[in-house]
Amino acid sequence: MNFRVLLFVVISWSSFAQKTEFPTAKVDSIVNRIQLPVFPSYQINVLKLGAKGDSVTNNKSFFDKAMALCKKNKGGTIIVPKGIYKIKGPIHFVSNVNLKIEKGAKIKFSDDPKDYLPMVLTSWEGTMLYNYSPLIYAYDCSNIAITGEGTIDGEGGDIWKSFKAKENDGKMRSREMNHNSVPVSDRKFGEGYFLRPQMIQFFNCKNILVENIRIENSPFWCMHVLKSESITVRGVSYKSLNYNNDGIDPEYAKDVLIENVTFDNGDDNVAIKAGRDHEGRANSGTPSENIIIRNCNFKGLHGVVLGSEMSAGIQNVYVENCKTTGYLKRGIYIKTNADRGGFIKNIFVNNLQLDEVEDCLYITANYHGEGSGFQSDISNVYFSNISCNKATASGIVIQGFPEKKIRNISLKNIEIKSAKNALSNENAENVLMTDVFIGQRATVPSAAK
Repeated sequence: MNFRVLLFVVISWSSFAQKTEFPTAKVDSIVNRIQLPVFPSYQINVLKLGAKGDSVTNNKSFFDKAMALCKKNKGGTIIVPKGIYKIKGPIHFVSNVNLKIEKGAKIKFSDDPKDYLPMVLTSWEGTMLYNYSPLIYAYDCSNIAITGEGTIDGEGGDIWKSFKAKENDGKMRSREMNHNSVPVSDRKFGEGYFLRPQMIQFFNCKNILVENIRIENSPFWCMHVLKSESITVRGVSYKSLNYNNDGIDPEYAKDVLIENVTFDNGDDNVAIKAGRDHEGRANSGTPSENIIIRNCNFKGLHGVVLGSEMSAGIQNVYVENCKTTGYLKRGIYIKTNADRGGFIKNIFVNNLQLDEVEDCLYITANYHGEGSGFQSDISNVYFSNISCNKATASGIVIQGFPEKKIRNISLKNIEIKSAKNALSNENAENVLMTDVFIGQRATVPSAAK
């Protein structure tokens, strides 16, 4: 190695080491850029339109009428007072509307799949296609909100849950269409393919607020934020334990604030995605980026996941001041494989408190050992001030490829009090460890006898 190359390596390593502090100023700049929605003064109470919160009446037409009136008045607030409102079919948003579900109110959706036809343009596990409408669906909207202290119940535990065992043919068909660049207009699913709809989906929207509501019993992902920007989710609580009940899935999403959320999910709490395989790589100009997750309580399968559908890239993610209130399989899970391509970079996790997990921090470029030809680039990941009481499997796992190493991983002030396997680190370079303790801390060495 000549002097010039050596100097470059020293400068690069020094620069990496200096970036290990949590970048509070960058977080503040993202938060200041996010715009909350603003609504006209018009209000409509669904009871005045004929809705009944008796848990029996089908209120679909009344909610549709409320949206139409808001559209006529260039926006407004739809008030849902105390009661249980059965709705046989989806709620489709228009711009400039706040759906305010008051304390003691519950919107309870039907679980008849035919109620969610005709199909709409949506996405399923990273592939664009036409499928059942999400239960609450906003497409190409701006300035929209779901607020109040009420509940949304997706009735996902019976008929929708039964779809899981039947979905494989539809799932594989969607992935083949992705890999073969079949026009989206020809990707028709719905009846016969058993792909469950998301409970809430914001698609190509901006200036979104979801605040203080409770989400229960989703058919599939609970909240999918797709190709949208300027998003605030705060004060939300969950009790949704069906298959694939991710809490929040930002995908191709930009400028997202998730804070003060209490999760209790049957799958990932927050799963950041950016498209699957060929289709995702074709959208490389729209990565998921500038995502802040702070002051949250995690409970479910995994706390924060990046991937595995991330082919357009994920960057600039900031997780801070979060803790668990129950078991997690993994605390932070970064996962991709050699089918994905794309990148994951500039990830900061600070002040995370975990109780019992299977694995505390897990980074893998070989998820499920799948794929070839499109290895992902994982770099610049910074963990600091993390505590964990027990890891029943591994404390820290880093898995790259010999020809595509994971680069620039910083572990600072990490304490995992108990772990079956302390550390597995393969095919990674520039792994900087400062004050890392796994198992019982060593004290002064014992004297020879």
